[in-house]
Amino acid sequence: MRTRTTLLLLGLNTFPALCVAQHAHQFEMGAFGSFTRYDRAFTLEHQIGGGGRLGYFFGPAIGFELELGYEQPTPFAGGANATVALGSGSLVLNLGNERNLFYILGGYTRLQFQDIPGYNFTDNAVHGAIGDRLFVGERVALRIEGRAIYSPSTRFAGGNWAGHIVGSAGLSIFTGPSAFRDTDRDGVPDKKDNCPNTPVGAVVDAKGCPLDSDRDGVPDGLDACPNTVEHAEVDARGCPKDSDGDGVYDGIDKCPGTPVGARVDAQGCPTDADSDGVPDGLDQCPNTPKGATVDATGCPVDSDHDGLPDAMDKCPNTPPGTEVDSVGCQRVTDSDGDGVDDAKDKCPGTAAGTRVDSVGCPILFTEARTPVVLRGVTFEIGRSALKPDSYTILDIVAASLVANPDIKIEIAGHTDNTGSAATNTRLSQARAEAVRAYLASKGVAPDRMIAKGYGPTQPVAPNTTPAGRAQNRRVELRQTN
Repeated sequence: MRTRTTLLLLGLNTFPALCVAQHAHQFEMGAFGSFTRYDRAFTLEHQIGGGGRLGYFFGPAIGFELELGYEQPTPFAGGANATVALGSGSLVLNLGNERNLFYILGGYTRLQFQDIPGYNFTDNAVHGAIGDRLFVGERVALRIEGRAIYSPSTRFAGGNWAGHIVGSAGLSIFTGPSAFRDTDRDGVPDKKDNCPNTPVGAVVDAKGCPLDSDRDGVPDGLDACPNTVEHAEVDARGCPKDSDGDGVYDGIDKCPGTPVGARVDAQGCPTDADSDGVPDGLDQCPNTPKGATVDATGCPVDSDHDGLPDAMDKCPNTPPGTEVDSVGCQRVTDSDGDGVDDAKDKCPGTAAGTRVDSVGCPILFTEARTPVVLRGVTFEIGRSALKPDSYTILDIVAASLVANPDIKIEIAGHTDNTGSAATNTRLSQARAEAVRAYLASKGVAPDRMIAKGYGPTQPVAPNTTPAGRAQNRRVELRQTN
């Protein structure tokens, strides 16, 4: 407690008393718009609302205010809107200056919910807030605030306690006594001072703005180097800086990061007679042929030791011992012709013409999320046992799913209409689960897959012909995320 008190006193002493004294014994009246994030247990949509406030400044920093707000939030489940009326009383601590009056506050809030079943109750709460008043005149300010409301014992049926977050913005008007001031003590009254935050000691003109004879950004009266060259950057004392020590002042220096020891031109940029990227003065091989790649000392190199100079090497970071082509790049082998190097291909047996992803596996799903029919996946007649010729296509599907771990799927089993619907539904469910079990055995996480049998309910062809019934007996994959 002692530490908190000390910090508060230090914060108050940081701001001159005149910063907020102009508002002593004034009233603040305002209106605002608000946006409320209700406690999740209330199952209410975030809502825009509004309200008004009335405050009074007891002295330079302490005030009290009353506030009323109103909103009509919508329940997540839909239906009629609830109505919420909020009434608050707050003790306010003000800090800042005449243009920017920051504050913190705390107090009591009463929330009254009504108009629809489940939302007819009243909560007692406490609140805390921080905010700022940005003055656009002596008596008018834009006020913004963030507030937290806490009900230790809510009467809402879905929770024990509740917390709400409210953001608001509005306008405030101040009435009551004012004062004439010279806040920055430059000899020019605030009413006539066009530069109200002039540093103490600066020489100012009749409008209260600092004079700066050498235009270096440091006012006369505070400038220890009053004749600085124009455009040079200066330190807090007004003296020129030369960060890289090349003899050309910052601000004039167009190359301010010059390495120590490099020769520079009049603009502070390093010279490079052989154009190899290493400045004169640091270049140990100053006559390097044009276009050659050089090391940090300016001498030509073959950095990857592949037999080609870096100037000709289009792949200068080839690993040692790697076989390269005529331009210094690793020779690529693509056995299945899918455009992915065998060394990176996780599905090396892809059929010609198949669209693949970055690791060479078939792209199962497009942006349209079209179901993928597993052509070639077949079962024993009337059973859920997979035929061996199904394994090839399922192995490719498993490899693709393992390579794309974020994809979740539904395995949908379908039958024709031969036999009873109940029997076909059970059979389609068993076949979908058989496919799921096989994919899981190949490394696909089971929790990424849902097996579901639809029986004959979703035909894709007429069941009146053998060919149509064959099309309807199928397994589909559907992306679910």
